Amino acid sequence: MQTHVHELLEVVPGTTRQIRSFHYGPANAAGKVYIQASLHADELPGMLVLWHLKQRLAHLEAAGLMRWSVVVVPVANPLGLEQVLMDVPQGRFDNDSRENFNRFFLDVSQQVGDRVEALLADEPGANLQLIRGALLQTLASQEPATQLQSMRLTLQTLACDADIVLDLHCDFEAVQHLYLSPDFWLHVEPLARYLGARACFLAKEAGGQSFDECFTLFWAHMQARFPGRFSAPGFAVTVELRGVADVDHGLARQDCQALIDYLIQRGAIDGQAPPLPPLLNAPTPLAGVEPVVSPVGGLIVFCAKVGDYLAAGQILAEVIDPITDRVTPVACTREGLLYVRSVRRMASAGMTIAHVAGPKAHRQGYLLSP
Repeated sequence: MQTHVHELLEVVPGTTRQIRSFHYGPANAAGKVYIQASLHADELPGMLVLWHLKQRLAHLEAAGLMRWSVVVVPVANPLGLEQVLMDVPQGRFDNDSRENFNRFFLDVSQQVGDRVEALLADEPGANLQLIRGALLQTLASQEPATQLQSMRLTLQTLACDADIVLDLHCDFEAVQHLYLSPDFWLHVEPLARYLGARACFLAKEAGGQSFDECFTLFWAHMQARFPGRFSAPGFAVTVELRGVADVDHGLARQDCQALIDYLIQRGAIDGQAPPLPPLLNAPTPLAGVEPVVSPVGGLIVFCAKVGDYLAAGQILAEVIDPITDRVTPVACTREGLLYVRSVRRMASAGMTIAHVAGPKAHRQGYLLSP
């Protein structure tokens, strides 16, 4: 195992922040996996999973069982990790730019395409390596102007040549779920089975240039520009490890084992992968998710739990005004799985209090939360 320290751009003289990456596997690795946690710094279950994973990978490496390199970044966002306001962790938005930490990663597809256009040959595997090399060179030539840009560039550079990119997040109160492009479902389905994911959301482009999509869309642009000229480049997945309170050794060991089982199944680690568990639910379009909004302010009392499958029009919460005694029922308009609900119990008018995953697409445009 090797540890690399990546210095971020200083905000003011005398202050430093760093990202540490942990590298496992042989020098002549047959592939690469990149896994990071807590890009939204208030989302900590993945950080614990990667703490367990680091120890497991060290043993596997010592036993000579690693076939691919695996890069682990357990603390992807030191900027957000320091954001605590009056004992309440923040970690989702940058204080200076007010940007979501998981948005606005670089799109360098035009520059990379221009670099390689005259150099591509007839060998798809060689062309893939050529494009990856040009991508690394292009990212290395960028000059970030802020510490946030420096952090994003560091993470993107660490992951850009990987065959598998896993970005570990969580939601408020939630079941295990995944976000990915439909083009890669066949490759990701075993991961969903091993993790016991209750929902898998498919979208070619959700909007916002999030971490996983900066890879997905880069390779989509390359394939559109150079169709059939290079071999399969790999894929990226956002893994939502339940809710913010699910920082638990038992769950973390379970998720860590699921990741190892998946890496064995993919051939990154030598061994016999266990039989695939059943798929708990079929994937659904991200455009089929309904954000359920409270029309009024008041106390939120949920009538349904995460993991419940709701009928169209079913009440999932009551919002109570303790002054007027008014009780406002809040229902979903479409059927679907209640996969996320708010941890807050006081709603403001217009606040999204839950998300329901429906089987049919009904939204367009930007599909992610702010």
